[in-house]
Amino acid sequence: MKYQFADDFWWGSATSAPQSEGASARDGKSRNIFDYWHEIAPERFHHQVGPSEASTFYDNFQQDILLLKTLGHNTFRTSISWSRLIPDGDGKVNPKALAFYNALIDSLLAQGITPFINLYHFDMPLCMQQKGGWESRAVVEAYARYAKTCFTLFGDRVTHWFTFNEPIVPVEAGYLNDLHYPCVVDFKRAVAVAYHSVLAHAKAVSHFRALGNEGTIGIILNLSPTYARSTSQEDLVAANYADLLLNKSFLDPVTTGRYPQELVDLLKANGLLPQTDPEDAQLIANGVVDILGVNYYQPRRVKAKEGFRATDEVTMPEDLFSYYDMPGRKINPHRGWEIYEKGLYDILMDLKENYGNIPCYISENGMGVEGEETFIGATGRVEDDYRIDFIREHLKWLHQALAEGSNCKGYHLWTFIDCWSWLNAYKNRYGLVRLDRESQRRMLKKSGYWFAETAKQNGFD
Repeated sequence: MKYQFADDFWWGSATSAPQSEGASARDGKSRNIFDYWHEIAPERFHHQVGPSEASTFYDNFQQDILLLKTLGHNTFRTSISWSRLIPDGDGKVNPKALAFYNALIDSLLAQGITPFINLYHFDMPLCMQQKGGWESRAVVEAYARYAKTCFTLFGDRVTHWFTFNEPIVPVEAGYLNDLHYPCVVDFKRAVAVAYHSVLAHAKAVSHFRALGNEGTIGIILNLSPTYARSTSQEDLVAANYADLLLNKSFLDPVTTGRYPQELVDLLKANGLLPQTDPEDAQLIANGVVDILGVNYYQPRRVKAKEGFRATDEVTMPEDLFSYYDMPGRKINPHRGWEIYEKGLYDILMDLKENYGNIPCYISENGMGVEGEETFIGATGRVEDDYRIDFIREHLKWLHQALAEGSNCKGYHLWTFIDCWSWLNAYKNRYGLVRLDRESQRRMLKKSGYWFAETAKQNGFD
């Protein structure tokens, strides 16, 4: 069977400034929270590899953009580093950063690659974190000014903007667990961080529209479809709790302009509602996106919490549900994540049926593999048939969703080149291109050739 996509389908990949640029302490850039965390707790990072050892995009972006062209990209998503562009977080623009981002954007456009620019990818400037980070409305205002600065500086050429990537990750990893700095474990503070992130998003959208720039503005959410273990009432209720807290808490306000009443009631009943201002509701209502980026890696499978009673105090989301491993599931043994390709289709159908078929695109999807050097063949190329299979099977379900009327515009893989990934550093590699960290040599993997041909043909057999 031929899986054919539209002539204007977006083929590309995604990365982020903190994971790709490197040069983390050069040319006027100030520290972000990951730079600082690696300084004070390097043992938390795989092999103690920190963000200064990201994949040298800052120095090699011209070469890497030529690789993107070779890979058949017509679009590419990266982020601007707030701490590079505005080292004080809320002050003057760093001229060296301005020169870099101007050259990056111009170089992409010169190769016929449309830049998709994201404003925040987990990398709070340390100076802003010291003022409270996303717990602080003053930092929300500073972010909004940073966003307006970006729209003003680059909006003559960038027409695809995104306010945040996966805003729930700093909430989950930094405020519900100790996996990201500042390693706070406090549900009420986590709710405040999530709420203020939505306000920051909405303020950025407001600035974008007030400037009257061409193009669209959106947000990128990691949407894991939530599946109940069974059709029992207890399991279904647990799955609904998980969906409300981990999907709808961001999806609904940015696409409908309001929070689900059921979520508000749940938080209120447990004393978890954030402090609000009278104008917040209208601000959020005006922050509805033009387009939604969808990151999909794995499903969320949920069962009822054993022994849970409706009267029990809720101190963490997992007080309301438990995760479970579906018997017989397909799994990526390197990452420990379930591979469930149909989940992508289920997300797109949910957006079609329950969210007005909002314009969207798959903004991340990918497979990380540890020890990928063991798959290097006689020619020196990584023979990553497993990644080709992963992409192909997800694209089949994307194609099915399109056939049924989904408003999905494209597919971006995470990522084009093996990159640094937070605490995991280079433990798992995701790229279409292998990075030799010692020599900084770049080499296309087998999947890179496959992806390039698929993009060229707008499909595959």
